[in-house]
Amino acid sequence: MNFEHVPVMLNEVLEGLNIKENGIYVDGTLGGAGHSVEIAKRLKGGKLIGIDQDINAIKKAETVLAPYADRVTIVKNNFKNIKFVLADLNIEGVDGILLDLGVSSHQLDEESRGFSYQKDAPLDMRMDLSQEFSAWDVVNKYSELELEKILWDYGEEKWAKRIAEFIVEERKGRAIDTTLELVSVIKKAIPKGARQAGHHPAKKTFQAIRIEVNGELKILKDTIIDATRMLNVGGRVCIITFHSLEDRIVKDTFKELYQDCICPKEFPVCVCDKKREINIVTRKPIVPDKDEVQTNSRSRSAKLRIAEKI
Repeated sequence: MNFEHVPVMLNEVLEGLNIKENGIYVDGTLGGAGHSVEIAKRLKGGKLIGIDQDINAIKKAETVLAPYADRVTIVKNNFKNIKFVLADLNIEGVDGILLDLGVSSHQLDEESRGFSYQKDAPLDMRMDLSQEFSAWDVVNKYSELELEKILWDYGEEKWAKRIAEFIVEERKGRAIDTTLELVSVIKKAIPKGARQAGHHPAKKTFQAIRIEVNGELKILKDTIIDATRMLNVGGRVCIITFHSLEDRIVKDTFKELYQDCICPKEFPVCVCDKKREINIVTRKPIVPDKDEVQTNSRSRSAKLRIAEKI
């Protein structure tokens, strides 16, 4: 199995985390350990906690991080449970947290996982292989209205209604079992003249289904809040997103955590007792430079936002 992983904006992440040799750091999306191995190299007396729900990713990460086993702990879990993972390890506060969202390179490259619209595979898209609910269930069991809603909400697909209609019509004859069968239906639904040059017609639909299968957006805001509250003063959280839906949630959640009083303006005194929890390090997101985009095309849509606990 090829688990080659090119970490996105590696230098920017390392700088953003402001790593201390004796600090405690969490990589909540361990993946191929591309970021983690560089964090581990910089620790002397510190700790790195790597979290991933994908057992295949964990097996690879264990190999990559083996030289730093004295300072690394790997946990199979979902990053949404970060506060519970740290509690189980008797860790009350950390100095930095990284969340690199979306599908990792190895998941796209491993055909059997069904994440790619360019390779034929069973409709799966599960990041956690122990989970039963898969893309097949979404495509073959959701109502037309449910399909239209997730394609619009999670894929920002303007042809959502038509694609949903075509999927429901297609499955009347037989189930849609594979990625390329689904791609074929999507291509029928989107008129040729309406397709954007350079954009695969199935991209937004696959994104929407993947987000639905893995509950990606539902857990994101709460995870950011939990992660921020696990930071020591001066600790930083770095979050890499790959589409506007994720980025908007990160931006809005940071803004909410940055705010002091949220009482209505007409109130003469504050009664909400809300206090600012972070400073926002990146007023605008950091994006990859041209050289990185050329060498790693998957970094093209990446955005990095950083906040610091106060």
